[in-house]
Amino acid sequence: MSSVQIGINFAYIISAIMFIIGLKMLSSPATARRGNLLSALGMLLAIVVTLFAQGLDYKWIVLGVVIGSVIGLITAYKVAMTSMPEMVALFNGFGGLSSLLVAWAEYYQYPDMSIFIATVAALSVFIGGVTFSGSMVAFGKLNGSIPSKAVIFKGQHLINAAFLLIIIVATGLFAVDAAATYWVFLVIVVIALAFGVTSVIPIGGADMPVVISLLNSYSGLAACAAGFVISNNILIVAGALVGASGIILTKIMCKAMNRSLANVLFSGFGSTTHAAGGDGPQGEIKPASAEDVYYILEAADSVAFVPGYGLAVAQAQHVTKELGDLLEANGTEVMYAIHPVAGRMPGHMNVLLAEANVPYDQLVEMDDINPRMDSIDVCVVIGANDVVNPAAIQDENSPIYGMPIIETFRAKTVIVLKRSMNPGFAGIQNALFFAENTRMYFGDAKASLQALVAEFKSGN
Repeated sequence: MSSVQIGINFAYIISAIMFIIGLKMLSSPATARRGNLLSALGMLLAIVVTLFAQGLDYKWIVLGVVIGSVIGLITAYKVAMTSMPEMVALFNGFGGLSSLLVAWAEYYQYPDMSIFIATVAALSVFIGGVTFSGSMVAFGKLNGSIPSKAVIFKGQHLINAAFLLIIIVATGLFAVDAAATYWVFLVIVVIALAFGVTSVIPIGGADMPVVISLLNSYSGLAACAAGFVISNNILIVAGALVGASGIILTKIMCKAMNRSLANVLFSGFGSTTHAAGGDGPQGEIKPASAEDVYYILEAADSVAFVPGYGLAVAQAQHVTKELGDLLEANGTEVMYAIHPVAGRMPGHMNVLLAEANVPYDQLVEMDDINPRMDSIDVCVVIGANDVVNPAAIQDENSPIYGMPIIETFRAKTVIVLKRSMNPGFAGIQNALFFAENTRMYFGDAKASLQALVAEFKSGN
């Protein structure tokens, strides 16, 4: 082994260590930003070393880094927090597409592949294609260009099973004689793209956090397979890390919903309108004004904010933090109860609140907040719906029955900030809105919270 190759392998080891440490740091909100930066630097090192090893002029390397950095910075700066899930879906999709193109380019350049390399090339193309088209469907569901509800079609499972069977047969044919079966390779590409659409479009919008996690894992597996195709060790390691972490996160998301992955992928949840105790009103609601809510909060010893997607839509995270600060100045204990699948992507609420500089020690996970819910004076639900619906515990006929929720209904008083009585993403009515201890504070979340801030600052 030459000294150059030794240097390359050493750089790859450093990059892999940076990936692993960065991934570990992502497990805590306090270190997540540094972990993300460390992992990005590790990837930059790996890319630069790889391109130098391939004999690419450093000018092209710098040009690529500059162009990519400018696009990334502008996109990240301009994207609204409500659009962050769509951006993650796009990242997953383009990651899968990159793996597909890498395997395709390698095959185009060296068509006489061994059986093993041809097999992993087919896997890279298949997983990458599924990831790309599936992510584009998820993107469409999240931004509203495709109906967010599950789209069920006749023979759906048979079609998907047929696609998988074709892929298995095509991969076998391709692996045996890759150089002479270019048409088979193209069949794999087309079927992969089609399967991505047919496998994701039947999944309802309420399950998007799980889908995004799973597609993230797929993108990693596609990259790992591409690493074998081009014999790049660091791509294999990075892809395996992303694939494994994505699967773990997917499992966590499924556990948070008390549903199996198979149920999420194949049940078609959300394809019809379900009722939790009926589609219509379940009792009399008790509306409250800003002044009413002010008096309730001003007298509280403990307040738990429960954020949901409505918080992101209203861009109300900063005014929520401001209200929390005012409550603390009033001697109130303030906390933020976080449900694992609140929002449209894993960690959505954590990201929102971190943007508003909410202290990490005030973020309380569902399993930690529920045991103490009976002692909390006021729960302020901001745009959350399905993740606080007591039907998940109380109504065996509800489609969300068994899903762990933040048990806000047990608090002494519940204030729900909501624009209207429309159901959440799961399409079912929320029994919490009609509870005896619930007050509905209607209006845009940001404007409603600003009114409360004004009440506190004026001393009413």
